[in-house]
Amino acid sequence: MSEVIAIVSGKGGVGKTTLTANLGIALSELGHLVLVIDADIAMSNLSLLIGVDNPPITLHDVLLGSSSAADATYEGPKNLKIIPSGLSISNYQRVDVERLVSIVKSLKNEYDYILIDAPAGIDKNVIAAMSASSQILLITEPTAPSVADVFKAKIVAERLNQKVMGVVINKFSGIKGEITEKEIMKMLEVPSYGKIPYAEDIRESFLLKKIKPILIHNSASPSSNSFRDIARKISGKKDEVVKSNTKKGLFSFLRKMFSKNKI
Repeated sequence: MSEVIAIVSGKGGVGKTTLTANLGIALSELGHLVLVIDADIAMSNLSLLIGVDNPPITLHDVLLGSSSAADATYEGPKNLKIIPSGLSISNYQRVDVERLVSIVKSLKNEYDYILIDAPAGIDKNVIAAMSASSQILLITEPTAPSVADVFKAKIVAERLNQKVMGVVINKFSGIKGEITEKEIMKMLEVPSYGKIPYAEDIRESFLLKKIKPILIHNSASPSSNSFRDIARKISGKKDEVVKSNTKKGLFSFLRKMFSKNKI
């Protein structure tokens, strides 16, 4: 039975797709059977990063009921499997995103891990991705706006009775003014699964003629090692998850505020 993990950020540009792709590859390197699903059906780009070009059948077709999940599954690096989303605007407008729950359920016996790249925001598409998962992994940058947005996503997950397993901090450089790992854990009241450094090598991997995940482009880089550490923590190979301090603070106040406004 799969562990189904939705990667959620609240806002775009934080690194959800980068985390999904590289975490999937890192878990595959550990010998797990892994499927990644691009649930960002409006603004999909996971297939571009994985290296699956112009897939003829996509998640859109599966959500429309015209194709099976097996028909839309493709081979990625390191034996990673991917169900990409399509680029068709007309199909996007017609899909039944609520079918994602039953689609993922039908795949649970085939993989050790299913990672769902959730859309940005907190709309119905995000709710569908969360509802199809067994756990939520948050990702944020160490800035106040990014943490505030991911906090809202956490509230939505909790209202769906979904377990939020922890947070990954992306683009971390340690410069003055960044929110620290300890502060983020305290604000969100969840443990940290690791920090991914702000690094030029990740940016370089997006500027290649053919885009590659950093684990393929530069396997020995500090960024690649960070993704591998997160994979080991998730799979239980390394018991170094940094625990959160659950003292109440600013975000407990925000939780009450959001509850009153019924986000």
